[in-house]
Amino acid sequence: MDKKTGDGTREYSCSDCGVFNCRNHNTQYPPFCVTTNKVSEAEIKEIDAIYGGDTLEGRMAISSAQIEGRYYCEKTRVEETILFIKAIGAQKVGIATCIGLISEAKTFAKILQKNGINYVTVVCKVGGEDKREMGLAEEDKIRKGGVDETMCNPILQARVLNREKTDLNVAIGLCVGHDALFAKHSDAPVTTLIVKDRVLGHNPVAALYSKYYNRLYQ
Repeated sequence: MDKKTGDGTREYSCSDCGVFNCRNHNTQYPPFCVTTNKVSEAEIKEIDAIYGGDTLEGRMAISSAQIEGRYYCEKTRVEETILFIKAIGAQKVGIATCIGLISEAKTFAKILQKNGINYVTVVCKVGGEDKREMGLAEEDKIRKGGVDETMCNPILQARVLNREKTDLNVAIGLCVGHDALFAKHSDAPVTTLIVKDRVLGHNPVAALYSKYYNRLYQ
């Protein structure tokens, strides 16, 4: 939903920009630019200090930029994730996976093991709470007809990995919304390896590249 100003008009932001001088530095900033209107020099300096510090946040920021610059369009997301884990010095990695992508999670776990990275995996159905016990109706289930069906439990996934004291958590195919809950309750930073989209083969951006997205405007 568009953000409205006091007079009812929409407030412009980055998706309305065609200039992006924040990246290019070769033209004028638009009048509504977030960089010039909503960010102060003091805040920029404060964040620069975080990036330049010898902290996890600093290592994450610099490592991400280095991996992007050195391997742009050369490494896959899986390879970049391994490089990132090593670069920030993560000693234990949590894998929060959808049970429907457990095969992919197992493959990723094997890759971590081959690279000497310690890990712990927890599936979305941890705790085994039936959807009916959580107040969900029959039509809210994937399998109809009174069959038992366990509800996803992203908060418990996060708590299990918190108790394991993971340094970084990797999300694999968590449902829309469940991924947000997991990230909110995770003590460790969260990166996403796979975004689930069963219609488009786990490639959700395809909906933005094809005529498929036309129906989203209707």
